[in-house]
Amino acid sequence: MPPSGPFPQFLRAKLTASSMSGTQVAVAAAVAGVGAYALYLRKSAGANATDKPSLASFGFHSLRLHSTELVSHNVKRLRFELPNATQPGGLSLTSALLTISIPAGRWLPVLRPYTPVNSLDETGFVELMVKHYPGGKQSSHLHSLKPGDRLTVAPIKGLSWTPNKHPHVALIAGGAGITPMYQLTQGILNNPGDKTRITLVWGVNTDSEIFLAEQFGALQKKFPDRFKAIYVVATPESSSPHPKGFITKQILEDAGLIASSEKNKDIKVLVCGPPPMEKALKGAMSKPGVLAELGYSPAQIYSF
Repeated sequence: MPPSGPFPQFLRAKLTASSMSGTQVAVAAAVAGVGAYALYLRKSAGANATDKPSLASFGFHSLRLHSTELVSHNVKRLRFELPNATQPGGLSLTSALLTISIPAGRWLPVLRPYTPVNSLDETGFVELMVKHYPGGKQSSHLHSLKPGDRLTVAPIKGLSWTPNKHPHVALIAGGAGITPMYQLTQGILNNPGDKTRITLVWGVNTDSEIFLAEQFGALQKKFPDRFKAIYVVATPESSSPHPKGFITKQILEDAGLIASSEKNKDIKVLVCGPPPMEKALKGAMSKPGVLAELGYSPAQIYSF
């Protein structure tokens, strides 16, 4: 339900109508009015701080950038302050933040979803990992932000995760599509009550773009029986230990992700990456994709 209070009536109506049609429709319907509300938030930043988790329900929030860190040649970690320093954001597992900005020289707002990468239990902060794409409107804007600058965001829900619903989950990511997979991996493995096994396959362009290798390595060491990560590099270094190329049927077979395998009974496959990668994996009406060739049904596959 759209928030009450100083919220543009025409935008509230659009969001009410679109909320029944999923995230993509809601985003499209909000474009017409969100620019005006973003400007309003710039004038009233900080007014929405409460004693409750600030991102637990739908609404627009202005977050102050606390610090930035360059984690690879084209990826930045952006750490934002939550309105209430003593509370976590309140996001559910696999949720994302719709970022809203009006970059210099533009009349219309730019909207892009990004998945937080820090622990959802952390109080006072939320972190985004943003890959800069040449000519990318939102990524260029986010990379230009300096500590003290503000960003308007709105929480959006993803897959509703239920611990132990699936004994095994396969996470297949390409490039910056790794962020929802990282959030989910942390949430599963750090929950003592969730015993789900995870196989991660992450495709990148170069070895330097495996910017979460240290974090995944630590999780693999701590949970050797439950978590395995495989990296596939399109243009690897001569000394790279990783498979060369793209995520293919053979790569997934080698990772043990054949649907007919007994250990993959009731497996769930989650996919997030560039459109060409997703199309190759999921296929089209005229041609089955790699996952269908491996024996997976559409009901077993979810795309972020």
